[in-house]
Amino acid sequence: MTSKTLNALATRTPRELRQLIRRGDYTGHTSGLGQRHLQANIVILQRSWADEFLRFCVLNPRSCPLLDVTEPGSPYFEKLGSDVDVRSDVPRYRIHRRGQPYQEVTDIGEYWEADFVAFAIGCSFSFEQALLDAGIRMRHIDMGRNVAMYRTSIDTIPAGRLAGKMVVSMRPMKAVDAVRAIEITSRFPMTHGAPVHIGDPTLIGINDLQAPDFGDPVPIAEDEIPLFWACGVTPQSVIAEASPELCITHAPGHMLVSDKLYGEL
Repeated sequence: MTSKTLNALATRTPRELRQLIRRGDYTGHTSGLGQRHLQANIVILQRSWADEFLRFCVLNPRSCPLLDVTEPGSPYFEKLGSDVDVRSDVPRYRIHRRGQPYQEVTDIGEYWEADFVAFAIGCSFSFEQALLDAGIRMRHIDMGRNVAMYRTSIDTIPAGRLAGKMVVSMRPMKAVDAVRAIEITSRFPMTHGAPVHIGDPTLIGINDLQAPDFGDPVPIAEDEIPLFWACGVTPQSVIAEASPELCITHAPGHMLVSDKLYGEL
């Protein structure tokens, strides 16, 4: 997606964005979109896995800050806005079968099951607006790219069949901006809070910043420091190891944009 397209979409309200997405008119990533509204990572599981995943979220709030949970079989997030339908309002979904990505689609209506439970998890795209408001630029937004995301060597806390490593998102900044970014994001625990690591990526198991596991690479200047935040793609990695028969998630970087303002947190 070009920065010009991103700027045009950035003025759309969340409801307008969801309508575009629901019609299939926009299927790109949502970084920089939403006009100060919360974005959410999505995990959809059969009810037989839902309780364990709920416990996993409670035990791992940095990676999985829980914003809302649907009633079994209901596709609507009641706390996130008016007419927020998880079956159609995410730009791109990933369908996983027995732990493996099976396919990506832009609507999951035909895959919906009567016992599905959907989870909305806080996303770092939400605190990006707070950083932008403070005058801190982010290169992936300036370049019209998705944020870079990496698997790490950091363990999550297990819950039943669910266990694995944390995934992080990375944003490079000059030292003065890094200090301010830590202060700002620490105020938003429901969108991952402060960074989990700063500096040398090899200390958390990342060997090449230009080869992210998800998203797009961004260049890092010599006078910049990489900051790493816990990421809502973590459940995808953990669920892959547990291998449930069926799981549906957002495609990395393709979030649900809610009606809820990040300032409400």
